[in-house]
Amino acid sequence: MASVPGNRFSADEKRRNADHISFLKHRRFRWLWIALLLSVVSILGYALIDQEPRPNGGSWYGYTLGTIGLLLIVWLSLLGVRKRRMSEGSWSLKAWTSAHVYLGLSLIVVGTLHTGFQIGWNVHTLAYALMMIVILSGIWGVYAYAVLPKELSASRGDKTGGDMLETIADIDKKLESAAQPLGREGSDLVLGVLRQDVFHGGALARLTNSYPGCATAKARAGIPASGSEAEARVRELLSARAEQLDQIRRYLRIKAMLEIWLFIHIPATIALLAALLAHVISVFYYW
Repeated sequence: MASVPGNRFSADEKRRNADHISFLKHRRFRWLWIALLLSVVSILGYALIDQEPRPNGGSWYGYTLGTIGLLLIVWLSLLGVRKRRMSEGSWSLKAWTSAHVYLGLSLIVVGTLHTGFQIGWNVHTLAYALMMIVILSGIWGVYAYAVLPKELSASRGDKTGGDMLETIADIDKKLESAAQPLGREGSDLVLGVLRQDVFHGGALARLTNSYPGCATAKARAGIPASGSEAEARVRELLSARAEQLDQIRRYLRIKAMLEIWLFIHIPATIALLAALLAHVISVFYYW
């Protein structure tokens, strides 16, 4: 049967509106409320169950919370696999991501109550510590994706990454020509600038936006401000280069901040799954 045009338009409009809603607000915070309910029930169960000493990982309630936590962690870790499949509706990628965030946060309550606050130097605490690292890095990831893309766009203005590099290359050509009349010391400083890679500096330099070995800064400090006309022209070009470098480095810093959490979150998740396996095996071995 042919679809009614009015209903089709209404459905398309509804889907477009849903596409613009953040995964954090998906279906009016559905997964936030589910996560809060899980947390409240877990806390009430821990507080109200008449058991001495208080429920811990070795009690029936501790095993219950541990099983819930284990299943949640395994399911949440499948988000990467889920990203390779596209679908809409209640189990769309946005819904999964929303559930991933909020149920992941609820693990702070479920996992902590499962331990019964018994912390030690053992594989059980290792699993708990890795779980907290995964959750904390995930919180940073949510912040990064919510805030940093706007800063990233603002940092480069109307330019693309290629435009910024072309500007630097144009300045370098002018700098090479302008430096011809300089003496040996000035020429060496400019040569140092031209030889240094624009992407000079490691991951730490990018994250902190600190480049103590910057040849451009060294040349600006080494060529006198009250020098010859040629030196004044070189300083002018060096200032323009420093300004452009600053824009590129701010862009690289935000990109690094946007991506760095994945280098912690994913390896820590893999380590967590391994620690959980060891945790479960040891529990059943000594049962």
